[in-house]
Amino acid sequence: MTGSLFKGNFWTSDILSTIGYDSIIQHLNNGRKNCKEFEDFLKERASIEERYGKDLLSLARKKPCGQSETNTLKRALEVFKQQVDNVAQNHIHLAQTLREEARKMEEFREKQKLQRKKTELIMDAAHKQKSLQFKKTMDAKKNYEQKCRDKDEAEQAVHRSANMANPKQQEKLFVKLATSKTAVEDSDKAYMQHINTLDRVRSEWQSEHIKACEVFETQECERINFFRNALWLHVNQLSQQCVTSDEMYEEVRKSLEMCSIEKDIEYFVNQRRTGQTPPAPIMYENFYCPQKNAAPPGKATGSNSARRGPLPNPKSLPDDPDYCLLDNNYSLVYQ
Repeated sequence: MTGSLFKGNFWTSDILSTIGYDSIIQHLNNGRKNCKEFEDFLKERASIEERYGKDLLSLARKKPCGQSETNTLKRALEVFKQQVDNVAQNHIHLAQTLREEARKMEEFREKQKLQRKKTELIMDAAHKQKSLQFKKTMDAKKNYEQKCRDKDEAEQAVHRSANMANPKQQEKLFVKLATSKTAVEDSDKAYMQHINTLDRVRSEWQSEHIKACEVFETQECERINFFRNALWLHVNQLSQQCVTSDEMYEEVRKSLEMCSIEKDIEYFVNQRRTGQTPPAPIMYENFYCPQKNAAPPGKATGSNSARRGPLPNPKSLPDDPDYCLLDNNYSLVYQ
């Protein structure tokens, strides 16, 4: 792309003014600043991605997540942890990519800075030469105008002394007039020379200004294009990050589809079962009249030789003095 707009729209009628050139330079400086801001944005985003990736990696590798699950759900959780690990690595890789893009933006800025510097040095010299020559020309003009006024005064003095009787005085006036005419001619030549030099300097400056405008416009086109492409690439990288992460999560979804509730329940039963016979009913047992082969509480019925036998019949008769009858029951009375 070649410059065509800058060179036709940044002039001013004041020969000393650099407002058009300054406006372009300010715009280029702002563009360079904008590139630096995007470069810093990429670096900061890279730091965020790296920090997030490392935190996610630590989470995936150190934090338990359903570690006691078994069978198909356990396998799905293992896939899940692995894919989270992969996503974390992907974010860390994205951080490295973003830093590389930031480096490219920095190199582009520095390259344009060096290119601009050459043109700016030429333009600064042209502006300085133009200003200096303009000052010399204005000084020559003032001198020329002053010499013209001196000549006019000398001519008027000669006319006023036409009727003077003093020939020496008149001779002095004529000499002064001749001198003033010579001075006018010399100052006129000097003034014309400065005008011609100024016109040459102005023409050279104008030519350099046009070249600078073309260079600067080309640079600005390149900058906008580079910035646009860098931003486009950046969002593509972010989109690709999302796509890649979704592909990894899809592996988790596939593993979850392979999960079987029935198989996991069956696996648990096979691994942990304790038996198929429930405990027997708890039967009532009379303390004084135990049933034979009564089952202990919570256990199956069976013989128990440790259980005490029935009450023995008393050896003495009811009227025996060793016994007494209380409420139709025998009680032993110790003496």
